[in-house]
Parts: sequence; C-alpha cells; structure tokens
Amino acid sequence: MGTYGKRGRHQLNQRMSFTASFAALLLLAANATLASEFQRTIRTAQRKVVKIYGAGGFRQLEAYQSGILISSEGHVLTAQSYVLDTDDLAVVLHDGSKWEAEYLASDPITELALLKLPVEGLRPPHFDLESARAQSALPGERVLAMSNLYGIATGDEPVSALQGVVTAVAPLRARRGAYQSNFRGNVYVLDAYSNNPGAAGGALVDWQGRLLGVLGKELRSEVTGTWLNYALPTAAIADAVAALREGRIVTSVTTLAPVEDAHSAEQLGILLVPDVVSRTPPYVDSVRRESSAAQAGIRNDDLIVFINGEPIESQKALHLTLERLEIADPVTISVLRSGELKDFSLSALDASFEEEASEAETPAEVEP
Repeated sequence: MGTYGKRGRHQLNQRMSFTASFAALLLLAANATLASEFQRTIRTAQRKVVKIYGAGGFRQLEAYQSGILISSEGHVLTAQSYVLDTDDLAVVLHDGSKWEAEYLASDPITELALLKLPVEGLRPPHFDLESARAQSALPGERVLAMSNLYGIATGDEPVSALQGVVTAVAPLRARRGAYQSNFRGNVYVLDAYSNNPGAAGGALVDWQGRLLGVLGKELRSEVTGTWLNYALPTAAIADAVAALREGRIVTSVTTLAPVEDAHSAEQLGILLVPDVVSRTPPYVDSVRRESSAAQAGIRNDDLIVFINGEPIESQKALHLTLERLEIADPVTISVLRSGELKDFSLSALDASFEEEASEAETPAEVEP
C-alpha cells in the first residue's frame, strides 16, 4: 500500500468500496430472485392441494381434511377416513370453486382413497404421480408440507405450507386409538408439525415443488407414545393408486343377487365393532367360541379387508358380500393383523347357529 501514495490509496479504497457495494447489490438481487422463485414454487404446489369437506362435526370430529389432484380429469388422492363417510362430499379447489366429489375406491393397506371431480374440460393443475414415483428424499433434506390443517382455508385462500426437514426414513410403527396403522413400510419422518387435524391427505414436496409423498393420519408412535409427523413416500403408494385408477381394486359391492341360504358374519362366529357411520371399517370386536372363525384363528381387532379376494371397505360391504355367497361353500377371509395380511378359510358350522347370546359375547382365545 505504501508504494501507491496517499492519492493512490484513496483511489484503491474507492475501487474496493465500489466492488464491495456492487457485490452486495448482486447478492441482494440473487436473494430476491431466489425468494421470488421459491414463492412461485410454493404457490404452484398449493394450487394442486384441495380442501375436502364431509362427515364429522360431532364428538369433536373434524369434518374436513386435505387431498391432492393427481390427474387433469379431476382425480383426487386423500386419506381414507370417517370424513369420507357421506354421500355429500365437497371439494374446494385453489380458486375457491366447490365441486361435488364421487367416492371411487380405497386401498386397505395404504389407507388412501380416490375421489373424482366432474371437471370435464377444466384440466386443473395436478401432480404427476407416475413421474413423482422416482422422486425421493434423504434425511437432512428440506421439504414443504402442504395441507389445510385446522381448516384454516375455506375458499380461495391458499393451503398452509410448513417448512421442515426429513429427519429419518423408517418403518411406520404407530397406532390410532386401539388399532395399529395398516401401512408398515418406510415413511418420511419430519421435524415439522405437519400431521394435525385436517392435514391428512396433503402433499409433501421438495423445494422444487416435486411431490415426495402424502401426509398421513394422526398417529402415535408405538415406541415413544408421541404424535408422529410423517408422510407416505410416493414410490410406496404409486402402484396402489394406479390400481385404484385402473379399477383393479374395486371396492363397490358386487351386483350379484343375494342367495337364499347365504353366509353371515354371525353364523361364521364374527362380531364386528359397532356400525356407526356409512363406511365403518369391519374390525372384529369378538369371536364366538367353537365357531368357524375361532377354529380358523381369526382374532379380536383383526381388520377384514378381503372376502374371496373381493376388497371390503366397510361393514356394509362385508354383509352384502356374504349375502351373495352360498352357505354350503367355504369362504376365504383375509385380515390385516399387525401390518401383515393373513388368509383364513372358513365354513359355516352347524354348531355355530345355535350359540347362546352369552357365549356370543365371549372372545375366543385361539392362537393363529
């Protein structure tokens, strides 16, 4: 610096100051550009998340949840729950438009459901589930959880966007009340409070707005007893959703006529939990002693998901399906137990027809 002289040092300082100021302006401009792009990413993803309104509103049950658009034809993917147990399902899009939704089907393993909106010609923005199949996140990656948690958005307001980090990719070991979660595969465990009332069915996206997974229901960890914040990875659910869209998993009751001498849950020795909503899941409440179900190994808390290979999504579907099966023919019942699918072959036993009511209330103690 001494070789420049006083004037030279002053000019050099001016140049350095100008360079630093110019660099700061460039940095501010870059940050502003990044912020603007990030905001556009959030807005684009929010447009693909919908608000769902249905059953609820009693006993502190919320009547709303979230969903994601997965096709330009109006297919909506969401969580299977009591909210969908109504014929008056409503879906609100990002622009505030309200649509009557048709319930198409559900998958008992992932506990996801597929709805359809009558949006012919509208072509709403949507996530491409097939391309999202290849997307994945690693622990430490920053993500965004998009949902209508707590029902904050009601019209054209954007859904909530929570920023978080994937803390782990681990098997889901959780319970909802007395029942275990059906899905037992790996999920994204998040450090954001993403799984709140109304959030189920929302989207987990990366910072480029690419779909990574679907937010699950409110569950407690079987290990710690704390509430979990998680999402089902797209790759783990893509096949099930594709099957629902293609009709390969059909949950509508068969159109065959009832038969005169048909099976029934009671004759097989199966008593279900109280049927309180239109799609009450067919959980086994108790099994009659010495019945076909007891001898086969069906247990309390088993969730019946298939009868003779036909998906069963509710108690109503179970009863109607059994009414169409001859009592002389054996019946195969598939249940979910601790995340595993188990098959049992049953036949109506004469002894089970005359059981006394007191015996009917006694749970069986039969090992699988």
